[in-house]
Amino acid sequence: MTDPTRPQIAIVGSGPSGCYLAQALLRAQPDCQITIIDRLASPFGLIRYGVAADHQHTKAITRQFERLFQAPGVRFAGNLEVGTDFSLGDLRDCFDAVVLATGLAADRELALPGGDLTGVVGAGTITRVLNSHPGGGDELPQLGSDVVIIGAGNVALDILRFLVKDRAGYSASDIADANLERYLSHPAERVTLVSRSGAADSKGDPQMLKELAALERAVYRCPDDLTGSGSVLDRTQTARLAAITEMVSADRPNHPGPEVNLRFSLAPVRILGDDHVTGIELTDGSNLVTIPATSVITAIGFTAAGSGELEPLIAQGAETGRIEPGLYRTGWAKRGPQGAIPENRACAKSVSDEITADLQAGELSVSEDKLGFGGLPVAAQAKSVDYSQWLVLDTHERESAAPDRVRRKISDHDRMVAVARGEG
Repeated sequence: MTDPTRPQIAIVGSGPSGCYLAQALLRAQPDCQITIIDRLASPFGLIRYGVAADHQHTKAITRQFERLFQAPGVRFAGNLEVGTDFSLGDLRDCFDAVVLATGLAADRELALPGGDLTGVVGAGTITRVLNSHPGGGDELPQLGSDVVIIGAGNVALDILRFLVKDRAGYSASDIADANLERYLSHPAERVTLVSRSGAADSKGDPQMLKELAALERAVYRCPDDLTGSGSVLDRTQTARLAAITEMVSADRPNHPGPEVNLRFSLAPVRILGDDHVTGIELTDGSNLVTIPATSVITAIGFTAAGSGELEPLIAQGAETGRIEPGLYRTGWAKRGPQGAIPENRACAKSVSDEITADLQAGELSVSEDKLGFGGLPVAAQAKSVDYSQWLVLDTHERESAAPDRVRRKISDHDRMVAVARGEG
Protein backbone atom coordinates (compact mmCIF):
# COMPACT_ATOMS: atom_id res chain seq x y z
CA MET A 1 0.00 0.00 0.00
CA THR A 2 1.18 3.54 -0.74
CA ASP A 3 2.77 5.40 2.17
CA PRO A 4 0.09 8.00 3.10
CA THR A 5 2.79 10.52 4.07
CA ARG A 6 4.27 10.57 0.55
CA PRO A 7 2.26 12.67 -1.93
CA GLN A 8 1.66 11.02 -5.29
CA ILE A 9 2.04 13.68 -8.00
CA ALA A 10 1.51 13.28 -11.75
CA ILE A 11 3.01 15.76 -14.17
CA VAL A 12 1.58 15.62 -17.71
CA GLY A 13 4.37 16.67 -20.04
CA SER A 14 8.11 15.97 -19.82
CA GLY A 15 9.41 19.16 -21.40
CA PRO A 16 11.29 21.85 -19.48
CA SER A 17 8.14 23.06 -17.68
CA GLY A 18 7.41 19.61 -16.32
CA CYS A 19 11.03 18.85 -15.48
CA TYR A 20 11.58 22.15 -13.67
CA LEU A 21 8.42 21.53 -11.68
CA ALA A 22 9.56 18.04 -10.68
CA GLN A 23 12.90 19.48 -9.51
CA ALA A 24 11.13 22.16 -7.46
CA LEU A 25 8.73 19.64 -5.91
CA LEU A 26 11.58 17.33 -4.91
CA ARG A 27 13.27 20.21 -3.13
CA ALA A 28 10.06 21.23 -1.37
CA GLN A 29 8.69 17.71 -0.73
CA PRO A 30 11.68 15.32 -0.80
CA ASP A 31 9.50 12.28 -0.08
CA CYS A 32 6.97 12.86 -2.86
CA GLN A 33 6.51 10.28 -5.60
CA ILE A 34 6.45 11.89 -9.05
CA THR A 35 5.28 10.28 -12.30
CA ILE A 36 6.09 12.34 -15.41
CA ILE A 37 3.77 11.33 -18.25
CA ASP A 38 4.36 11.99 -21.93
CA ARG A 39 2.53 10.85 -25.05
CA LEU A 40 5.87 10.32 -26.81
CA ALA A 41 8.37 7.57 -26.08
CA SER A 42 11.07 10.17 -25.39
CA PRO A 43 11.32 12.77 -22.65
CA PHE A 44 12.33 16.45 -22.88
CA GLY A 45 9.52 17.76 -25.12
CA LEU A 46 10.30 21.26 -26.34
CA ILE A 47 14.04 20.84 -25.85
CA ARG A 48 14.18 17.79 -28.10
CA TYR A 49 11.64 18.91 -30.70
CA GLY A 50 11.27 22.70 -30.44
CA VAL A 51 14.79 24.03 -30.01
CA ALA A 52 16.56 24.54 -33.33
CA ALA A 53 18.70 21.57 -34.37
CA ASP A 54 21.85 23.69 -34.60
CA HIS A 55 21.48 25.09 -31.06
CA GLN A 56 22.95 22.12 -29.24
CA HIS A 57 24.18 24.38 -26.43
CA THR A 58 20.52 25.00 -25.55
CA LYS A 59 19.60 21.34 -25.88
CA ALA A 60 22.38 20.50 -23.42
CA ILE A 61 19.99 21.46 -20.61
CA THR A 62 18.73 17.88 -20.84
CA ARG A 63 21.83 16.82 -18.89
CA GLN A 64 20.46 18.23 -15.66
CA PHE A 65 17.09 16.64 -16.37
CA GLU A 66 18.75 13.26 -16.95
CA ARG A 67 19.72 13.30 -13.28
CA LEU A 68 16.12 14.12 -12.38
CA PHE A 69 14.71 11.09 -14.18
CA GLN A 70 17.14 8.80 -12.38
CA ALA A 71 16.32 10.19 -8.94
CA PRO A 72 14.54 7.92 -6.43
CA GLY A 73 10.82 8.61 -6.45
CA VAL A 74 10.69 9.86 -10.05
CA ARG A 75 9.20 7.76 -12.85
CA PHE A 76 9.07 8.54 -16.57
CA ALA A 77 5.93 7.10 -18.17
CA GLY A 78 6.20 7.68 -21.90
CA ASN A 79 3.91 6.49 -24.71
CA LEU A 80 0.83 7.40 -22.64
CA GLU A 81 -1.77 10.01 -23.53
CA VAL A 82 -4.52 11.53 -21.42
CA GLY A 83 -7.81 10.99 -23.21
CA THR A 84 -6.58 7.87 -24.99
CA ASP A 85 -5.03 5.57 -22.40
CA PHE A 86 -6.91 7.01 -19.42
CA SER A 87 -8.93 10.09 -18.57
CA LEU A 88 -8.00 13.08 -16.46
CA GLY A 89 -10.45 11.72 -13.92
CA ASP A 90 -8.52 8.45 -13.83
CA LEU A 91 -5.32 10.37 -13.13
CA ARG A 92 -6.92 12.31 -10.32
CA ASP A 93 -8.21 9.08 -8.80
CA CYS A 94 -4.65 7.73 -8.73
CA PHE A 95 -2.68 10.81 -7.72
CA ASP A 96 -3.00 13.35 -4.93
CA ALA A 97 -2.11 16.13 -7.38
CA VAL A 98 -2.05 16.38 -11.16
CA VAL A 99 -0.15 19.14 -12.95
CA LEU A 100 -0.56 20.01 -16.64
CA ALA A 101 2.76 20.89 -18.26
CA THR A 102 1.70 20.19 -21.82
CA GLY A 103 2.83 23.46 -23.40
CA LEU A 104 1.22 24.86 -26.55
CA ALA A 105 1.97 22.78 -29.61
CA ALA A 106 -0.05 24.33 -32.45
CA ASP A 107 0.99 27.31 -34.57
CA ARG A 108 -1.27 30.29 -34.11
CA GLU A 109 -3.14 30.84 -37.36
CA LEU A 110 -2.71 33.96 -39.42
CA ALA A 111 -6.30 35.21 -39.40
CA LEU A 112 -6.13 37.13 -42.67
CA PRO A 113 -7.67 36.76 -46.12
CA GLY A 114 -5.57 34.15 -47.89
CA GLY A 115 -4.22 32.75 -44.64
CA ASP A 116 -5.33 29.27 -45.63
CA LEU A 117 -3.62 29.24 -49.04
CA THR A 118 -1.14 26.51 -49.91
CA GLY A 119 2.29 27.89 -49.13
CA VAL A 120 1.34 29.42 -45.77
CA VAL A 121 3.26 27.36 -43.22
CA GLY A 122 3.63 27.66 -39.45
CA ALA A 123 7.13 28.01 -38.03
CA GLY A 124 6.40 25.27 -35.51
CA THR A 125 5.57 22.89 -38.35
CA ILE A 126 8.97 23.53 -39.93
CA THR A 127 10.82 23.19 -36.63
CA ARG A 128 9.13 19.88 -35.84
CA VAL A 129 9.91 18.44 -39.27
CA LEU A 130 13.56 19.47 -38.98
CA ASN A 131 13.67 17.92 -35.49
CA SER A 132 12.09 14.62 -36.65
CA HIS A 133 9.03 15.00 -34.45
CA PRO A 134 6.73 11.93 -34.65
CA GLY A 135 3.54 13.09 -36.33
CA GLY A 136 5.19 16.33 -37.41
CA GLY A 137 5.16 15.32 -41.07
CA ASP A 138 7.80 13.45 -43.01
CA GLU A 139 8.70 16.13 -45.55
CA LEU A 140 9.59 19.78 -45.34
CA PRO A 141 7.19 21.82 -47.50
CA GLN A 142 8.68 23.29 -50.65
CA LEU A 143 9.35 26.93 -49.78
CA GLY A 144 10.44 28.27 -53.16
CA SER A 145 12.65 31.17 -54.11
CA ASP A 146 10.92 34.01 -52.22
CA VAL A 147 10.14 33.35 -48.57
CA VAL A 148 8.41 35.81 -46.27
CA ILE A 149 8.59 35.30 -42.49
CA ILE A 150 5.87 36.99 -40.44
CA GLY A 151 7.25 37.71 -36.97
CA ALA A 152 10.64 38.70 -35.61
CA GLY A 153 10.90 36.88 -32.29
CA ASN A 154 13.29 34.04 -31.52
CA VAL A 155 11.28 31.42 -33.41
CA ALA A 156 11.33 33.63 -36.51
CA LEU A 157 15.09 34.06 -36.12
CA ASP A 158 15.50 30.28 -35.85
CA ILE A 159 13.68 29.95 -39.18
CA LEU A 160 15.74 32.72 -40.76
CA ARG A 161 18.96 31.06 -39.60
CA PHE A 162 17.84 27.80 -41.19
CA LEU A 163 17.09 29.55 -44.47
CA VAL A 164 20.48 31.25 -44.72
CA LYS A 165 22.76 28.44 -43.53
CA ASP A 166 24.47 25.92 -45.78
CA ARG A 167 25.16 22.24 -45.14
CA ALA A 168 28.33 22.95 -43.15
CA GLY A 169 26.31 25.02 -40.70
CA TYR A 170 24.71 21.86 -39.32
CA SER A 171 27.84 20.02 -38.24
CA ALA A 172 27.40 18.48 -34.76
CA SER A 173 23.61 18.96 -34.91
CA ASP A 174 20.69 16.54 -34.84
CA ILE A 175 18.86 17.92 -37.87
CA ALA A 176 16.74 15.63 -40.05
CA ASP A 177 19.18 15.32 -42.94
CA ALA A 178 16.65 14.27 -45.57
CA ASN A 179 14.71 17.49 -45.00
CA LEU A 180 17.86 19.60 -44.87
CA GLU A 181 18.83 18.20 -48.27
CA ARG A 182 15.31 18.80 -49.54
CA TYR A 183 15.65 22.49 -48.70
CA LEU A 184 19.24 22.88 -49.90
CA SER A 185 18.36 21.37 -53.28
CA HIS A 186 16.19 24.46 -53.90
CA PRO A 187 17.15 27.08 -51.29
CA ALA A 188 15.51 30.45 -50.95
CA GLU A 189 17.01 33.22 -53.04
CA ARG A 190 15.25 36.06 -51.25
CA VAL A 191 13.91 36.16 -47.69
CA THR A 192 11.88 38.97 -46.13
CA LEU A 193 11.41 39.09 -42.36
CA VAL A 194 8.45 41.27 -41.35
CA SER A 195 7.88 42.76 -37.89
CA ARG A 196 4.86 44.73 -36.72
CA SER A 197 7.16 46.52 -34.28
CA GLY A 198 10.01 48.87 -34.90
CA ALA A 199 13.51 47.46 -34.94
CA ALA A 200 14.28 48.19 -31.29
CA ASP A 201 11.02 46.58 -30.11
CA SER A 202 11.06 43.59 -32.46
CA LYS A 203 11.40 40.91 -29.70
CA GLY A 204 14.27 38.88 -31.13
CA ASP A 205 17.09 38.11 -28.71
CA PRO A 206 20.06 40.40 -29.46
CA GLN A 207 22.49 37.49 -29.15
CA MET A 208 20.60 35.54 -31.81
CA LEU A 209 20.74 38.56 -34.09
CA LYS A 210 24.49 38.85 -33.50
CA GLU A 211 24.82 35.16 -34.35
CA LEU A 212 23.14 35.81 -37.69
CA ALA A 213 25.40 38.77 -38.38
CA ALA A 214 28.50 36.69 -37.58
CA LEU A 215 27.60 33.88 -39.99
CA GLU A 216 29.45 34.09 -43.27
CA ARG A 217 26.14 33.67 -45.03
CA ALA A 218 23.52 35.96 -46.60
CA VAL A 219 23.32 39.64 -47.44
CA TYR A 220 21.11 41.75 -45.15
CA ARG A 221 19.32 44.94 -46.12
CA CYS A 222 16.82 47.17 -44.38
CA PRO A 223 15.07 50.04 -46.19
CA ASP A 224 13.41 51.17 -42.95
CA ASP A 225 14.57 53.80 -40.46
CA LEU A 226 16.72 52.26 -37.72
CA THR A 227 17.27 55.43 -35.72
CA GLY A 228 14.44 54.61 -33.29
CA SER A 229 11.47 56.63 -32.13
CA GLY A 230 13.49 59.11 -30.10
CA SER A 231 12.47 57.53 -26.80
CA VAL A 232 15.06 56.27 -24.33
CA LEU A 233 15.91 52.64 -25.05
CA ASP A 234 16.60 50.06 -22.38
CA ARG A 235 19.65 47.78 -22.47
CA THR A 236 17.96 45.02 -24.48
CA GLN A 237 16.49 47.44 -27.02
CA THR A 238 19.87 49.13 -27.44
CA ALA A 239 21.61 45.78 -27.95
CA ARG A 240 18.94 44.64 -30.41
CA LEU A 241 19.23 47.81 -32.46
CA ALA A 242 23.03 47.55 -32.48
CA ALA A 243 22.87 43.94 -33.67
CA ILE A 244 20.45 44.78 -36.49
CA THR A 245 22.60 47.75 -37.50
CA GLU A 246 25.60 45.40 -37.66
CA MET A 247 23.65 42.97 -39.86
CA VAL A 248 22.76 45.60 -42.45
CA SER A 249 26.01 47.53 -42.28
CA ALA A 250 27.64 48.35 -45.61
CA ASP A 251 30.92 47.18 -44.03
CA ARG A 252 29.61 43.63 -43.63
CA PRO A 253 30.93 41.53 -46.55
CA ASN A 254 28.53 40.14 -49.13
CA HIS A 255 28.41 36.45 -48.25
CA PRO A 256 26.88 33.55 -50.21
CA GLY A 257 23.26 32.76 -49.53
CA PRO A 258 19.96 34.55 -49.91
CA GLU A 259 19.34 38.27 -49.92
CA VAL A 260 17.51 39.04 -46.68
CA ASN A 261 15.34 42.12 -46.27
CA LEU A 262 14.40 43.17 -42.74
CA ARG A 263 11.14 45.12 -42.66
CA PHE A 264 9.88 46.81 -39.52
CA SER A 265 6.65 48.55 -38.49
CA LEU A 266 4.66 46.68 -41.12
CA ALA A 267 1.46 44.73 -40.45
CA PRO A 268 0.17 42.01 -42.80
CA VAL A 269 -3.15 42.78 -44.51
CA ARG A 270 -3.73 39.77 -46.76
CA ILE A 271 -1.99 36.89 -48.50
CA LEU A 272 -2.17 37.07 -52.27
CA GLY A 273 -2.84 34.16 -54.61
CA ASP A 274 -5.60 31.92 -55.94
CA ASP A 275 -4.62 28.37 -54.98
CA HIS A 276 -1.05 29.06 -53.86
CA VAL A 277 0.73 32.02 -52.30
CA THR A 278 2.06 34.57 -54.78
CA GLY A 279 2.68 37.48 -52.44
CA ILE A 280 1.71 39.33 -49.30
CA GLU A 281 0.24 42.78 -48.79
CA LEU A 282 1.32 44.81 -45.77
CA THR A 283 0.67 48.27 -44.38
CA ASP A 284 2.63 50.80 -42.36
CA GLY A 285 -0.64 52.42 -41.32
CA SER A 286 -0.76 54.76 -44.27
CA ASN A 287 0.60 52.93 -47.30
CA LEU A 288 0.31 49.44 -48.71
CA VAL A 289 3.42 47.43 -49.52
CA THR A 290 3.30 44.29 -51.69
CA ILE A 291 6.07 41.69 -51.46
CA PRO A 292 6.25 38.71 -53.86
CA ALA A 293 6.29 35.36 -52.09
CA THR A 294 6.41 31.68 -52.97
CA SER A 295 5.73 30.85 -49.32
CA VAL A 296 4.80 32.67 -46.11
CA ILE A 297 6.06 31.31 -42.80
CA THR A 298 4.11 32.47 -39.77
CA ALA A 299 6.03 32.85 -36.51
CA ILE A 300 3.33 34.65 -34.51
CA GLY A 301 3.01 32.40 -31.50
CA PHE A 302 1.45 29.14 -30.43
CA THR A 303 -1.83 27.86 -29.09
CA ALA A 304 -3.24 24.64 -27.65
CA ALA A 305 -3.51 21.74 -30.06
CA GLY A 306 -6.60 19.60 -30.53
CA SER A 307 -9.82 19.63 -28.54
CA GLY A 308 -9.25 17.06 -25.81
CA GLU A 309 -10.40 17.31 -22.22
CA LEU A 310 -7.20 19.11 -21.17
CA GLU A 311 -7.59 21.99 -23.62
CA PRO A 312 -10.22 23.97 -21.64
CA LEU A 313 -7.88 23.89 -18.63
CA ILE A 314 -4.95 25.49 -20.46
CA ALA A 315 -4.73 29.19 -19.66
CA GLN A 316 -3.54 32.19 -21.60
CA GLY A 317 -1.89 34.36 -18.98
CA ALA A 318 -3.20 32.98 -15.67
CA GLU A 319 -1.70 34.47 -12.51
CA THR A 320 -1.95 31.18 -10.64
CA GLY A 321 -1.14 27.59 -11.47
CA ARG A 322 -3.93 26.36 -9.24
CA ILE A 323 -7.05 25.33 -11.13
CA GLU A 324 -8.41 23.83 -7.92
CA PRO A 325 -6.76 21.96 -5.06
CA GLY A 326 -5.32 18.81 -6.61
CA LEU A 327 -5.22 20.17 -10.18
CA TYR A 328 -2.59 22.63 -11.41
CA ARG A 329 -0.82 23.88 -14.53
CA THR A 330 2.64 25.28 -15.24
CA GLY A 331 4.70 26.74 -18.10
CA TRP A 332 2.90 27.82 -21.23
CA ALA A 333 -0.14 25.82 -20.11
CA LYS A 334 -0.37 28.47 -17.37
CA ARG A 335 1.14 31.64 -18.83
CA GLY A 336 0.40 31.32 -22.53
CA PRO A 337 3.18 31.48 -25.16
CA GLN A 338 5.46 33.86 -23.29
CA GLY A 339 9.07 33.53 -22.31
CA ALA A 340 11.82 31.13 -23.26
CA ILE A 341 13.02 28.02 -21.43
CA PRO A 342 14.61 29.84 -18.44
CA GLU A 343 11.33 31.58 -17.56
CA ASN A 344 9.78 28.18 -16.95
CA ARG A 345 12.05 27.64 -13.94
CA ALA A 346 10.54 30.55 -12.01
CA CYS A 347 7.06 29.55 -13.11
CA ALA A 348 7.63 26.00 -11.86
CA LYS A 349 8.89 27.26 -8.51
CA SER A 350 5.73 29.33 -8.01
CA VAL A 351 3.46 26.38 -8.86
CA SER A 352 5.47 24.10 -6.56
CA ASP A 353 4.96 26.69 -3.81
CA GLU A 354 1.19 26.61 -4.45
CA ILE A 355 1.08 22.83 -4.20
CA THR A 356 3.15 22.91 -1.01
CA ALA A 357 0.89 25.60 0.48
CA ASP A 358 -2.21 23.55 -0.33
CA LEU A 359 -0.64 20.50 1.34
CA GLN A 360 0.30 22.46 4.44
CA ALA A 361 -3.13 24.10 4.67
CA GLY A 362 -4.90 20.76 4.35
CA GLU A 363 -6.69 21.87 1.17
CA LEU A 364 -4.81 19.12 -0.65
CA SER A 365 -4.87 15.90 1.32
CA VAL A 366 -2.59 12.91 0.92
CA SER A 367 -4.59 9.69 0.74
CA GLU A 368 -3.39 6.12 1.15
CA ASP A 369 -5.97 5.22 -1.50
CA LYS A 370 -3.95 7.07 -4.15
CA LEU A 371 -1.75 4.41 -5.73
CA GLY A 372 0.02 6.62 -8.24
CA PHE A 373 1.30 4.89 -11.38
CA GLY A 374 0.34 1.53 -9.90
CA GLY A 375 -3.30 2.57 -9.87
CA LEU A 376 -3.50 3.30 -13.60
CA PRO A 377 -5.23 0.79 -15.89
CA VAL A 378 -3.15 -2.35 -16.33
CA ALA A 379 -3.08 -1.87 -20.11
CA ALA A 380 -1.63 1.62 -19.68
CA GLN A 381 1.05 0.39 -17.32
CA ALA A 382 2.05 -2.30 -19.80
CA LYS A 383 2.11 0.18 -22.68
CA SER A 384 4.29 2.69 -20.83
CA VAL A 385 7.90 3.31 -21.86
CA ASP A 386 10.08 3.89 -18.80
CA TYR A 387 13.32 5.83 -18.51
CA SER A 388 15.59 2.80 -18.83
CA GLN A 389 13.87 1.98 -22.12
CA TRP A 390 14.31 5.58 -23.28
CA LEU A 391 18.04 5.17 -22.63
CA VAL A 392 18.05 2.23 -25.05
CA LEU A 393 16.44 4.44 -27.69
CA ASP A 394 18.82 7.28 -26.84
CA THR A 395 21.84 5.02 -27.34
CA HIS A 396 20.45 3.74 -30.64
CA GLU A 397 19.98 7.29 -31.98
CA ARG A 398 23.48 8.33 -30.96
CA GLU A 399 25.14 5.22 -32.39
CA SER A 400 23.16 5.58 -35.64
CA ALA A 401 24.31 9.15 -36.21
CA ALA A 402 26.55 10.15 -39.10
CA PRO A 403 30.10 11.23 -38.09
CA ASP A 404 29.16 14.93 -38.15
CA ARG A 405 25.84 14.50 -36.29
CA VAL A 406 25.18 14.05 -32.56
CA ARG A 407 22.21 11.74 -33.14
CA ARG A 408 19.89 10.43 -35.81
CA LYS A 409 16.37 10.68 -34.48
CA ILE A 410 13.65 8.23 -35.36
CA SER A 411 10.55 10.08 -36.57
CA ASP A 412 8.13 7.13 -36.50
CA HIS A 413 6.45 6.79 -33.11
CA ASP A 414 5.84 3.04 -33.28
CA ARG A 415 9.43 2.37 -34.27
CA MET A 416 10.65 4.55 -31.40
CA VAL A 417 8.66 2.39 -29.00
CA ALA A 418 9.93 -0.82 -30.60
CA VAL A 419 13.56 0.28 -30.41
CA ALA A 420 13.12 1.41 -26.80
CA ARG A 421 11.84 -2.06 -25.96
CA GLY A 422 14.68 -3.77 -27.78
CA GLU A 423 12.39 -4.96 -30.55
CA GLY A 424 13.52 -2.64 -33.35
